[in-house]
Amino acid sequence: MSVPMAVPGPDVVDRPALVRCVGPDVDAFASDNWGKAPLLRKATGTFDDLLTLRDIDELLSERGLRTPFLRMARAGQVLDSSQFTSGGGVGAEVGDQVADEKVLRLFGDGATVVLQGLHRVWPSLIEFGTQLGTDLGHPVQINAYVTPASSQGFSAHYDVHDVFVLQVAGEKHWHVHAPVHPDPLRNQPWSGHADAVARRATEPPVIDEVLRPGDVLYLPRGYLHSATALGAVSAHLTVGVHVLTRFAIVEALCAMAASAAELRGTLPLGIDVGDPRQLGPHVEDTIAELARTLKELDPAEVADRLRGRQWSGNRPAPLGPLAQLAAADELGEGSRVRVRSGLRHRLVADGDRARLDLPGDRLWLPSAATEALGVLLSGAVATVGTLPALDLADQLVVVRRLLREGVLVPA
Repeated sequence: MSVPMAVPGPDVVDRPALVRCVGPDVDAFASDNWGKAPLLRKATGTFDDLLTLRDIDELLSERGLRTPFLRMARAGQVLDSSQFTSGGGVGAEVGDQVADEKVLRLFGDGATVVLQGLHRVWPSLIEFGTQLGTDLGHPVQINAYVTPASSQGFSAHYDVHDVFVLQVAGEKHWHVHAPVHPDPLRNQPWSGHADAVARRATEPPVIDEVLRPGDVLYLPRGYLHSATALGAVSAHLTVGVHVLTRFAIVEALCAMAASAAELRGTLPLGIDVGDPRQLGPHVEDTIAELARTLKELDPAEVADRLRGRQWSGNRPAPLGPLAQLAAADELGEGSRVRVRSGLRHRLVADGDRARLDLPGDRLWLPSAATEALGVLLSGAVATVGTLPALDLADQLVVVRRLLREGVLVPA
């Protein structure tokens, strides 16, 4: 029998990235706004450490970005990537690198620049995104929207994920309207409710505000929004939060119900499933059997299925493969290590072994290492030679393995 062990997690009591977005009263945000209602927080500082207009120029001209890391839109329509990309030149056999001179012309003509996936390419946003995903417990992505003066990037629409809008530069006038389709799932985009969205956008907004550098706007999925730059170039970060929903549990349960032979049975020969009279009895029987099957499912099995979906949503903090191998080779008494930031993990006692669940992987270690693993995975810096219940040789074996597996990094 597998038994979860109480292993201290990383110290996220203060949730620094989330506090930066919503303020120090995280509990109030969780109860009053999370998944329920927008929140507008006026500036208490800037986001210059995350991204600046100069950084955006560097991304567009010096970082060799390729699609889909860049999109451009004008008058609410996404432009074909051939309009802002070209070949990489000698030694770079690619045909879709960002062409800065093309971006210059399009931006000068009023097109909006959308830098996508910055949580994977820009160091400060890699760190911020890793921490915010940890704080929220839901995967995040970070895009930047750069709009020419007095231009509107996209017309009123809603997203199928929650968003935090962080105003980086310039000013942008936001209009936010109540949902026409609350809590949309990922396969329920706004285009499926285009007429209702257009009508709602003519009604008085719930938020009609100008965001200035340092301001933050939180919008739960489904809230309609549009924004227009005022007077100068405007840039904001959109942090998309890909929330896990109760419907994800429904999907997991239905997938697991396939283990019941009764639910895999074939319907009668010649049945017309379009006839409610013929199908009705089978629907009733199926519902009854499904209910019996679901009652017998172990929540731990459901958690195992959902864990992979959640844990794969964000990658942990970057590590240097060469530095990792060097640290493992040079490991000795007094070496300091810590768990890799943003790495999802779960330590389980499984018979005479300890099982460490990781995104897409599972490690087995001797049960004697359990107490030491608890220290290593706590989030605090640990020192080889001081780990409990193992002699120095065994500590070196355990720590070296976890360094090679990318679980620990040098402190």
